[in-house]
Amino acid sequence: MAWWVAILLGIIQGVFMFFPVSSTSHLAIFQHFLISRGIEIPSPDSPEMILFDLIVHVGTLVSIAVVFRRSLTIYLKNSLRGFLNLIKGAGKYDHVGRLYVRLTLLGLLSVLVTGMIGFPLKSMFESVFAQPLMISGSLVVTGILLWWSDILPARKTGLRDIGIGIAIIIGIAQGLALLPGLSRSGTTIVFALFAGMQRRWAAEYSFFIAFPTILGASLLQTIEVINHGGLIDLSITSILIGFTVSALVGILALHLVLALLYKAKFRFFSYYVWGLALVIIVLALRGIL
Repeated sequence: MAWWVAILLGIIQGVFMFFPVSSTSHLAIFQHFLISRGIEIPSPDSPEMILFDLIVHVGTLVSIAVVFRRSLTIYLKNSLRGFLNLIKGAGKYDHVGRLYVRLTLLGLLSVLVTGMIGFPLKSMFESVFAQPLMISGSLVVTGILLWWSDILPARKTGLRDIGIGIAIIIGIAQGLALLPGLSRSGTTIVFALFAGMQRRWAAEYSFFIAFPTILGASLLQTIEVINHGGLIDLSITSILIGFTVSALVGILALHLVLALLYKAKFRFFSYYVWGLALVIIVLALRGIL
């Protein structure tokens, strides 16, 4: 992979990881387009290219850590204190610590539910990377979800009110979003809003559970690539370039998306994904993708 291709894909991931329009679909479509133009890169559904996609996703985790550094610091501090107090037997007196321990366990439950959906359907989801028309259909669904989220009345569920049911719903949403074309951030945030969560907490919960989800998926994909003989058509340099660019671009994109989310302006993205779905259909039928 040429360095400029790694930069391009890193920019795409950095922007579309947080814009609720599915970064995986954009990566796959651009990869198909580059291949159609004679650019030598691995197939979008190959283990190596899927690993590259996951690594640039890890880059955008850095963006989340930077933008949410205050909330993340508070979360880590209170969670650690809560677990230590539980071990010491003083947890029942530490109400704040207990809240964050509970949120941690609920987040892990969401990730577990995602895994229960993702593992059995992994090969099916990955096969969609090679089918642009399937991706366009998923984009249409994403647009409908985003539009719907904006017309919901004010949500009232705060951090202390999140329960097992909401955690399972968000886990299901994240599992379904493994399908290219369904935005992970968009789908999990929208499902959280459907479940009654306030917009701020829906966003933070969605982005925080991205850490164990994406890191775990990257580890499993790395093992798969090693079992297939390691990196052949990709270099470590290309992967590092994509990682770095996605992290830097993602910081700017995340700030913009949060501003739109809090103002209930997600429907603007609906027009975009519907337009993109139409473009993909036309290009696919013409044999360009």
